[in-house]
This record gives sequence, C-alpha cells and structure tokens, in this order.
Amino acid sequence: MKIEYLARNYTIDDQVRSYAADKLKKLSKFLEEPVEARVTLETEKRQFVAEIQVSHRHGALVAREAAAKMLDAVNLAVDKVETQAERSRKKHKDKRRRAQRQETNGHHWPVDVIARESVAPGSGTQPRIIEKTRLEIKPMSLEEAALELEGSNLEFIVFRDMDTERVSVLYKRRDNNYGLIAPEL
Repeated sequence: MKIEYLARNYTIDDQVRSYAADKLKKLSKFLEEPVEARVTLETEKRQFVAEIQVSHRHGALVAREAAAKMLDAVNLAVDKVETQAERSRKKHKDKRRRAQRQETNGHHWPVDVIARESVAPGSGTQPRIIEKTRLEIKPMSLEEAALELEGSNLEFIVFRDMDTERVSVLYKRRDNNYGLIAPEL
C-alpha cells in the first residue's frame, strides 16, 4: 500500500505517521491491490482534521473527521474508511454471487424430454432422457402470457407473475380456453 502524507498548518511527526500507517494496513484485508492512500492532516480553529482518501481497484473511499487531538481524528477517519471498505467488499462479493447464481439457475428451469417406453408401467428401468433443454421464465402479466401463448405453437408457458412474484403456468385446454396453474407456497 502506497501512503502519501500532506499537512496544512500542521507538522507531521513520526508518531502520527506510524499510527496512520498501522491503522491503514488493516484495509488491505478488504481491498485488492493496487491501493493508494492520501492522508491530509490540518488544523482548523483549535481542531485537528484528518482526511483520508483511498483509491483502489474498484473505486475510491473518502473520510474526513475532526477531533481535539490529531490521533483521535486519524483514528475516527480510518474507522470510517474501514467501514466503507467492508461495505464495498461485501457489495462486490454479493454482486458476483448474485450474477453467478442467476447464471446457474436464475430465470431458467431445466426440462428433460423422457422416452415414453422408459416410463411405461412394468418396465423397471430408469427413465431414458432423450433431450435436455432449459425453459426461460420471464416476468410478465397474465395478459402478456396469454398473448405470447396465442402467438406460439407451444401448449403451455411458464412465467413469473408480475403482480404476485410467483411462478405460474398458463396452458391451452382442449376446449380452446386457457388453464392457469399458480401454486400457493
């Protein structure tokens, strides 16, 4: 981690410099390299102000704190940046996990086409899968699902109802009407 110090109306001593460096080293467990930090220390009207700007691979973190002692101001600013780093890291991880989860099973269901003779009564064998596909589940209203079913050559459509957020199945009946299966969980 590269740390740059800047002072305004304040003289930086080794104690403050080493204290800030030790506290900022804790950020390395939350942020990926390269990490650059700029520590600005200044005095304003009998108060010590510490401003810390940390730029890393996924963005920048900024904290500005004031206190009666410089070490306290540095401590408060580093704590604030650390909280931001934790939140940023968690947000980045959750985003990756959500995307990965959506790729694997998100809005698709696996569909297996099974040979009729392999599930006949008395066959005693495992069902033989002829074809494997994925069925896309789109969010739509009941009316939109009916229009899409009318315009396709499929016998049914699986969709996520926009009103109830539940997965439903709309199918064509033999009497030219529609049937709706909406399971209650």
